[in-house]
Amino acid sequence: MKKTQKRSLIALVLLIAAVFVCMFFADRIQTNFGAVEVTEGIIETDVGDLAYKLYTPDSATEENPAPGVLLLHGYQNDHETCAAYAIELARRGAVVMAIDEYGHGKTEPGMIERGYVNHRVKVNFGEEDESTFVSVGGATRFRLMMNFSNLSFFDEKYSKDADGNSVKDSSMGGIAAYLVLADIPQVDEHRMAVSGHSMGTWASWSVAAAYAGTSIEPKATVLQCGELFRDTVYDSDRISFQNVLLLQAKYEEFSYFRDYQLNVTEDLLKSDLRTEFLGCTAEDAAWNTTYGSFADGSARRIELLQTNHRLTTHHGGGLAAAISWLDSAMDLPTDLDPADQIAMGKEVLVLFAMLCAVAATLPLMDLLLGLPFFAAIIQPLPSKSSIKKKGAWWKGAVITVLIAAVTYPFMTQLGHGLLPLPEGVFRMTVGNGFVSWYGILILIMLGTNLVAARKSKKKGKVPSRHAMGLGTEEKPSKIGWGIFGRSLLLVFFMILLVYVLVLWCELLFKLDFRFIWPFFKTFNLTRFGQFFVYIPFFALFYILNNSKIFAGLRTEATYQPGAKGFLSCWLRYLLVMLGGTLIVILLEYVPFFMGIGPGADVLFGSTFGGPFMSLLILFAPQVLGFSLICTYCYRRTGTVYPGALTVATLACWIVTGGSAML
Repeated sequence: MKKTQKRSLIALVLLIAAVFVCMFFADRIQTNFGAVEVTEGIIETDVGDLAYKLYTPDSATEENPAPGVLLLHGYQNDHETCAAYAIELARRGAVVMAIDEYGHGKTEPGMIERGYVNHRVKVNFGEEDESTFVSVGGATRFRLMMNFSNLSFFDEKYSKDADGNSVKDSSMGGIAAYLVLADIPQVDEHRMAVSGHSMGTWASWSVAAAYAGTSIEPKATVLQCGELFRDTVYDSDRISFQNVLLLQAKYEEFSYFRDYQLNVTEDLLKSDLRTEFLGCTAEDAAWNTTYGSFADGSARRIELLQTNHRLTTHHGGGLAAAISWLDSAMDLPTDLDPADQIAMGKEVLVLFAMLCAVAATLPLMDLLLGLPFFAAIIQPLPSKSSIKKKGAWWKGAVITVLIAAVTYPFMTQLGHGLLPLPEGVFRMTVGNGFVSWYGILILIMLGTNLVAARKSKKKGKVPSRHAMGLGTEEKPSKIGWGIFGRSLLLVFFMILLVYVLVLWCELLFKLDFRFIWPFFKTFNLTRFGQFFVYIPFFALFYILNNSKIFAGLRTEATYQPGAKGFLSCWLRYLLVMLGGTLIVILLEYVPFFMGIGPGADVLFGSTFGGPFMSLLILFAPQVLGFSLICTYCYRRTGTVYPGALTVATLACWIVTGGSAML
C-alpha cells in the first residue's frame, strides 16, 4: 500500500472511531448516565402513525408515578429539537415524550392533516374587524402556512370557511400523543404539562384547550416563542389555560411572535394584549415577573431572552425558567438547580460526530481514487494561461455574490409558498424554496455560459469544458460524461458511508447527526422518494456553481500544493460561495440589533421575513463546510463533479430527511 493511501486509511479509521466515541458519550448524557431509559415508538391514529421518543427516569414507577411533559417542536424541526428540554426534565424526574408532528421526522401524516381555510387574519386574533379578514388563494401549502396561527378550537368564523375547509388538528398530533402519555403507568396523570417551540406553541395551545377541564388537563403550558390571542376568539367559558409561561426572544424573526411589531420593546410588553395575558396594568407589567397564582392556575409570566427565534430551544436561561415554572406548577421530584444543565454537551458531541462522519468521506475518496476505475476521474488542472487577472477575478466574484444575495429573499419565499409546483410530487415545503432559488440561479449560470460560448465562437475559439471543470484533457471541448458517471458512483460510496454511520448511531444510541436542528437522519420510504424528486435540481445547481466558482475563478493558489495553497485557495472560494449569504445575514440582523427591526421586514415587508431569514443561521455554516469539501475535491481531481455531487447530495439529504412535508 502506498504511503498516501495508508495515511488515508488511518484517517478514515480514526474518524469513524471518533463518531462512535462521541455518540456513545452523547447517549450517556441523554440517558443521564444510565438513570433515564430512552425509547422510541409509534402511536397509531386515524390519519396515520405518529413517531415519538420517550424519556423515562428510573425514579418513575407505577407505585411512584412522576409528572409527565409533552414536547412539541417547531416548523422544519423534529422531536430531537426538543432534546434539551427532554434531557433536563427527565434528569429532574419527569417522564417526557417528544413527538414528530404532522409532516415532520418519521411521522406518516403530512402537514395537510393540520387543515386550513381560505382566509387569514392580518393581526392578532381577537383584535381584528371584518376588514382584516383576507382571502387566501394559491397553492395548498401557502394556504396551510397562512393558517399556522389559526387554531382548531377557535370560533368557526376563523377555523372554518364557506368552501367546507377547516383547521382540523392544530395540535399536529399532539392531542393524541398527550393521551398516550397520560396512560403510561409511570406517569401521574394529574401532574402533566405541555411545552412547544414556534409552530409547537400553537400545537401546545391546542393540546391544552383539548383537555381543559378534564382530569388530565395540563397544569402548565410553556410557550417557547409563542403567539398570544384574546379569549374572545374561543369558548372561554369552557376552556381555560393553566399557568402559562411565554419565553420571548428579544431578536424574534417571526412577526406573529412579536405581535406584528418590528421590535420586542417595553411598548410591546405593555400592550393591551400582553397585559391582558399577564393580568396586570401597563404600569405594573414587567419582564421576568410572575403574575397570578399557581394554586388556581392563573400564574402568567413573560421571560425575555437575549437570543433569536431558533436558539430559544437551547437557551440556558429560558430552559432554567421553564424548569422552575414546571416545578412550581406540578412539583418536579428533584432538588437539582434549574441552572445545572448538561444537555448542550450532548449537542456538541453529536455535532463533532457529524463533522467526523462527513470528513470521513474525503479519505474514503482518496482510497477509491487509488483504484484504476476511479483514478480515471483525476484530470490535470487547465493551463495557467486561463487564470483570470486580479481585476477580472474580483469582478466575477462580486457579481456572483450580489446575484445570490439579491435573489435569495425573493425566490426562496416564492418557492416556499406560491411557486406552482405539482404538490403531490414536490412535498418538501422548504425544499420548494430552494428549488425556486436554485432554479433562477441555474438559468442565470446557463445564460452566462451561453453568452461566453458565443463570444468564444466569434473569436474562432472552441469553449473548453476541461477549463470549466466539466471535461477531460483528452477531449477538452466535450462534456466528460465518463468522469461524470464515475464521479456519481464515487460519491455514492462516500455518502453511503455517512448513511451507514447514521443508521448504526440511530440503532445503537437513538441519535442522528445534527446540531440542535435536523441535518442527517435515515429515510423512510416516502422521504427517500422525495430525495430523488429534488436531487436533480440540487445536483445541476452545484455542478454549475462549482464550475463557475472553482474552475472559472481559478487563481495561482489553485496550483499551489500543500496546506498553504489549500488555505489560500479555499478562502477565496469561501468568499464567493458564502458572500451572498453573509450579505443577507447582515441585511437582516444589523438593523435588528440597531433597534430598527429585521431587515427583510423593514425593506420588503413581513412576507419576506421569517422562515428563510431565520434559516440563514443554519445555511451559512453548511455552506462553509461545503466550500471545504468542494475545494478539496477540485484540487484533488481537477474536475468539479466529485465535490459538486457530494455537497448536492448532502444538501438534498438535509432538506428531505426530516423537514416539513406537505
